[in-house]
Amino acid sequence: MKARVVRIGNSRGIRIPKTVIEQCHLHGAVDLEIRQGQLVIRSVSKARAGWSQAFEQMHRHEDDQLLDPESASTSKWDRKDWTW
Repeated sequence: MKARVVRIGNSRGIRIPKTVIEQCHLHGAVDLEIRQGQLVIRSVSKARAGWSQAFEQMHRHEDDQLLDPESASTSKWDRKDWTW
């Protein structure tokens, strides 16, 4: 598929056909990246996308234990003096 670079004010742009936008799920904000002289356009991924499912899977496999239990241990100050 070919597209023509067109003038948009002081910038340049291309028109992306509706079918391409739908196939690539490009809606709203997009990420633009240059890779080896090529322009890559992709939908912006949401921060922490998929984390909930990953945590559920970790729990099912009993792989959700603290790696450093000492860091979670409380001090005397934490137990007696700390208040919200």
